[in-house]
Order: sequence, then C-alpha cells, then structure tokens
Amino acid sequence: MAAKGSAVVVLATGASQIAMLAELTRADIDWTKVTVFHLDEYAGLGIEHPASFRRYLQERFVDRVTGLKAFVAVDGDADDIAAEVARLNRRLAGETVDVCFAGIGENCHLAFNDPPADFAAEDPYIVVELDEACRRQQLGEGWFPTLEDVPRRAVSMSVRQIMKAQTIVLSVPDERKAEAVAQAVEAEVSPAFPASILQRHPATTLHLDPGSASRLKPGAA
Repeated sequence: MAAKGSAVVVLATGASQIAMLAELTRADIDWTKVTVFHLDEYAGLGIEHPASFRRYLQERFVDRVTGLKAFVAVDGDADDIAAEVARLNRRLAGETVDVCFAGIGENCHLAFNDPPADFAAEDPYIVVELDEACRRQQLGEGWFPTLEDVPRRAVSMSVRQIMKAQTIVLSVPDERKAEAVAQAVEAEVSPAFPASILQRHPATTLHLDPGSASRLKPGAA
C-alpha cells in the first residue's frame, strides 16, 4: 500500500481461517484502500445458510473493518452460475493480487480445487465438482447436518489464478490436516496433491501448529 497506494487481497474461509481473520481485523490498516476478493463459494447456497462463505466473511471480516474499499463476493446462488463466473472474471481482469490468504484441505485441496486439480485452467474463477473427501471435511467441521446437505459443486478461484498472487499466506492448523501438509510440502508437485503446486511459488509462507506439522520429516518445512 505504501508503494502503490492500494492493495488487492483474497480471503479464504473455513475453520482454519478464523484466528487469522480475527488478527487481520485488529491490524492497523487503512481499509479504504483495500479491495477484497472472495476465494470460493458453494454453488446453489444462499447467504442466509450458516455454511455460506459470503456470510462467513461478512460476519468475521467485512462487518469488523471500517470503510473497506470493496468486497467482491461470489454469488453462489446466482440464477445463472456461468454468468456469475463471467462477472467475477471480468472484475478480476487486470488486477494484481498482492496477498492471497488461504488454507489446505484435508484432501490437499487448494481453494475448492480438489484432486486431481486442473493446473491448466486459465480463467480466474471456475466451476468445480467437489469430491467426497472435501464434502466430508465440511460435514466434519460442523457446517452441514448431513453429507447429503453438502453441495456437490462450487465456484473456486483457479490454481493458476492463485499462483499469480504476489504473496500467499497459508494458515493450516489442526492434526487432521497433517497428512495433507506433508503431501503439500514433501510430495512431488502433482494434481493429485493440489497444494503441492505452491512449492513453485516464490513467496508462500506456511503457518502450522504442532498438530498440522506432526507428519513432516525433520527439516522439511
């Protein structure tokens, strides 16, 4: 912001981001110069649903900062999801993302790019199918009452778009993420382990706790 006069950031959701967002809202930042893009959202889920990521970010971030320049949310229950994706892609076109805040899923997904992830998709936002492991994670975190209630599709920022961010900050707590963290850090880069692509990003930081780091080999991180 000091150099450019403004900033563009991407925010993620889920249990892994709660503490990070709480810290971010307390930071001394001039939010009137910050545009926030939404990383992903379930297709067909209204903002009134407790699992809505738009609702999550509205309550945990947007409502807690003053004068945010813009919040570009994904309208997951738009009547025409293809048109909504096109709108988002036009909005993001020409923008440089300064910081992308994200996590890693239990199946090593990055955003909602489940394995095998599409590393070649050029569009900033895409519609993706959610695999069962991803959907079970959402159930396990308490966002839905049954597996059948978890949507099967989502709008997600693509892997290539995430990789274009100048800086990526990953917050990945909890032992249930330990295997995914090990895959992301130690496995060969592969669509089978979507977050492994971040090994090729020049400015990614990975924030772990003892549980999520428990399966890393000594010195791996």
